[in-house]
Parts: sequence; C-alpha cells; structure tokens
Amino acid sequence: MDTRQWRDTIAAAQDGDRRALDELVEGWLPLVYNIVGRALNGHADVDDVVQETMLRAVDHLGSLRDPDSFRSWLVAIAMRQIRDRARRRTPAPLDESAARGAADFAELTVLRLQLEGQRREVAEAARWLDDEDRQLLSLWWLEVAGELTRRELAAAVGISRQHAAVRVQRMKERLETSRGIVRALDGACPDLRELTGRWNGRPDSVWRKRLARHLRGCGYCGDTRESVVPAERLLVGIALVPVPVGFTLSLALGGKTAAAATVASVSWSAKVMGALTQPVLAVTAGATIVAGGAYVVARTPDAPPPRAVVAPTAASTYRAPSAAPTPSASTSPSPSSSPSPSATPSRAVRYGSVVDAVDRAPDPRTPPAALPHRAETGVTSTGGAHAVMNHRGDGVTLTGKGYVLVRWQISPQYRAGSLVMPSWTGLKGELFHVASGGGRRMDDPVSATDPTATGMGDSTTGYAVPPSGTQQMWQNEYFYLDGAVTLTVNERGADYGLSVFPSTWDAAEKDITTGPDQGAKRYGLVRDTGKDDTPVPQYLTRSTPADPATVAQESRV
Repeated sequence: MDTRQWRDTIAAAQDGDRRALDELVEGWLPLVYNIVGRALNGHADVDDVVQETMLRAVDHLGSLRDPDSFRSWLVAIAMRQIRDRARRRTPAPLDESAARGAADFAELTVLRLQLEGQRREVAEAARWLDDEDRQLLSLWWLEVAGELTRRELAAAVGISRQHAAVRVQRMKERLETSRGIVRALDGACPDLRELTGRWNGRPDSVWRKRLARHLRGCGYCGDTRESVVPAERLLVGIALVPVPVGFTLSLALGGKTAAAATVASVSWSAKVMGALTQPVLAVTAGATIVAGGAYVVARTPDAPPPRAVVAPTAASTYRAPSAAPTPSASTSPSPSSSPSPSATPSRAVRYGSVVDAVDRAPDPRTPPAALPHRAETGVTSTGGAHAVMNHRGDGVTLTGKGYVLVRWQISPQYRAGSLVMPSWTGLKGELFHVASGGGRRMDDPVSATDPTATGMGDSTTGYAVPPSGTQQMWQNEYFYLDGAVTLTVNERGADYGLSVFPSTWDAAEKDITTGPDQGAKRYGLVRDTGKDDTPVPQYLTRSTPADPATVAQESRV
C-alpha cells in the first residue's frame, strides 16, 4: 500500500474524524496482522501484539508529522511490540494438545491463500527459522510482495540498509535450507525416515541442522526433479493473509480513561476519543467499528475467497475525484455494463476530472466503438520516431498536437515483482488516454499448454504486478496530446520497457479494429468520448518532481 494515497485520510483521522480513523484501521490492520503473525508464527500472543500495535498507533497518531511516513512509522511500532513481547516472556513448554488444535501462521498462509507447489513450500519453510530470522522474514516477505521498501525494512529492524542487505541474505540462505528440509520430508528417503524416528514433529534449530547435514550428504534427498525457483520470485504477487473472521480489536479510548480524554480537550487524543465514543455503528468493507471502538472483522455472505496471487485483475471499478460527477454509484459494474471507464456523464465535466481506473476486459470478439477523430498536426519526440526506454530514468519529451503510441514490453523472466509504473510529468496543455489495442491486454493468456501464463508472467517465473488500483495495461496504449509532456520509465521492481512512437488517428483506428478473425486475441477498446470527459492517464502531473516515481496514481491536472 502506498502511504501517499492515504495522506488525506491520515490528516482527517488526526483531526478527529471517526470515519477516517475507521478507514485507516480497516486499511492497515491486515499489514500489521501479517507482520506480527509471520514473525510469531501464529503464536497465541499474535492477537495481543496486533492489538497493542494498533492501540499505540491510534494513541500517538497525532505525533506523526509527515503522513507520507505513516507506513514506516506503523511497521516500526509493530516490530518494537514484537521485540518487547520477546523480552517480556520466557519460553514456556508447548501445550501439545493446543498445538494440534490450532493452525500456525504458515498453515494459515497456505490455507487462506490456497498456495500450492513451491509457494506452499516457502510458507512451510518459515516454521524452521529462528525467531530473529522469522521477524526479518515477516518484513522481507512484504518487501518482495511490494508492500514495503528496503529503507522501511532497515528502519523497522533498526539497522543500516547495508547491514540489512547482509542480514536478509543470511536469512534467505537459511530459508533455502529450510525449503530443502520441507521438500525432503515430503519425500520417501528411507535414511531420512530412520533419522526422524526420534523427532517429535516440532521444527527447531537443532533438528534443522541435523536434517541439513543429512541433505548435504544424501543423493536421494538432493535429487531435485524440478528446478527450484528463488523464494523472491515465488513471493511476488502473494496477497496478504486476510485477518481472520471474528478478530476483535478494541480501540476503546486508546487505552485512556474518559476523564483523561476530557482533560486534554483540545489535544488530538481528545478528538479521537470523542470520535470513538460516539454512539454510532460504522460498517466498512469487511469490518465494523461499534460504539466504544471495538473493531470486529466480518465477511459478507457473498465476499469472494482470498486469492493467492495478485494477478492483473479483470474486475471493473470506476473511480473519479469527488469534484467530478460519477457515472454510477456502483463500484462494481454489472456484467452488461460498458467495459470502458469513460462512460458519458450527465453534464459537462472539466478536463482532468475523469482519471483512468481499474476496468474489466471487454468481450474479445466485440468490435470497439468509433474512435473520435481529434485534430492532429503532428507530435515531435526527443527520442525520435521510435524511442526505446528499458532502464530506470529513461524518458522522452513529446510536443505537439496529435496521437502517441506507447507499447509495453514486460519481462518477468528477467525480474518479476511489483511494477513501479511509468509517469507523465511537466504537462502543459492536455493529455488524454483515447484507446487501447495491440490485439491483447497484457493479462491475456499466452500459452496453450500453461494456463498460468499471461503477458504478465507465469507461476514458474512469477508475475509483474501493478500497484493496487492501477489500470491493467494493453500491449498498445494510445494517447492524444495537445501541448507537451515528459514520459519517464521508473523501473525499480519488475523488469519492463516502453517503446514510444508519435502516431496518427489512422494507425490507432486500424490497430483497435483488428480482431480475432485477423489473428488478434481481441479487438481494441475505445476510451475517447471526443470531449473533456475522456479519461486522463494515471500517474500524470503538471509538476516536475525530482523523482518521477513519486507521482501519485490519482492524477490531478
């Protein structure tokens, strides 16, 4: 999750807005739950540590000066609570009957995310790590999944980024050893069966070393029949483990008494206490905050099960800034609704009020609507007729009035992971996203033999995963420019490249009207209405930031 998208919500919660605090807790509880759950491997103290973390975050939210640092601040609180819990407690004998009746976090990860194959193996290998390694894994797992940065990981552990790199590498080596143990225990090695005859079934460091020695000298266990995919590739796109239904988080007065809250009547704490004690029932997506601040996770009867991999979605939503009239009050269009995010509003909308959003894939055999023909005098590019941008920082400035083609090339076989999207900066004039083509969306299947393979990757190499809320890209994306703008590649996670061509209406129209009968996987999609309610692309700004990767997803032009 990108903290920048939560800036307004954080500020409102600091001002005592109960609904904003509700949204903040509901949105960030899963991240805290996953960090604590994996670090403690589902110990009975997980709920208590999560509760203490969220209480401290709510209680001290007013002291947070920079809303953009909220995520790193919250993660640091969680790690302090985990370490405090370790210092407060002394190891207690395991209640075997309780252990058999409850699932550890590795098992919860496998069951709730429906993991299979080597992804399941990585989750189960976490059981074999020591406490310190498991705490580091809980952060590194989220770093690889795109939920944290290395800077935030290092800050949460309290070490430098260079030291963090060394610690992570050592932890990964022990994780790979543990994966080998999980794989071997699933096998049929007779010597291993004899060795584990005295083992009580509980993973620990002593048995990890014994089994690792066996693996190094055993030809049977060392004979891997399938290539072993590095853990970082397997973890890309893994969703957060959902907070369990029935989990209750009591935020009543943030640990303070009502009297204490009224004494500080002008303080942030008083604002929040007043909000939390209002006799109101607030229902959010999957969570409820009742009077007194009790947060109870619930799931609606028709809620879909969690998905193991955040592959590019075909689910459709329409989002627009609050200043713009929205085409529909629904956040989930009916199957018969138009796949285009640019449905015509009931009254005129000023330029920039409609922004690209997640949209569903249209029927592959449905021809597109007519593409409006806007005036074109031609676009010039600092990259020439065909600019190829394959590296972070590569950019091209486009100037003029006409059409521009941006062609995507995604290469998860070189490096899968979270995509850091390209951005448009320094806009002068207007830029519209008018059509999508190339004969396919990048999440369309690309293999007749591998059902997991799409243009975004496959289950073996991993996937390139766009940030949550990002519109799924097609092979070819067409834009109309009247003015000037710079497009920059911000590649920092998954490997991708862009080819940029000044183009024409004729070329765009020919591309999007080529369908399955001509060998394409699908017809293209028209987004242009011919008016100012045509969507502008995401990650677009009129400013020129020092780091183009900081441009917000929700464009404001």
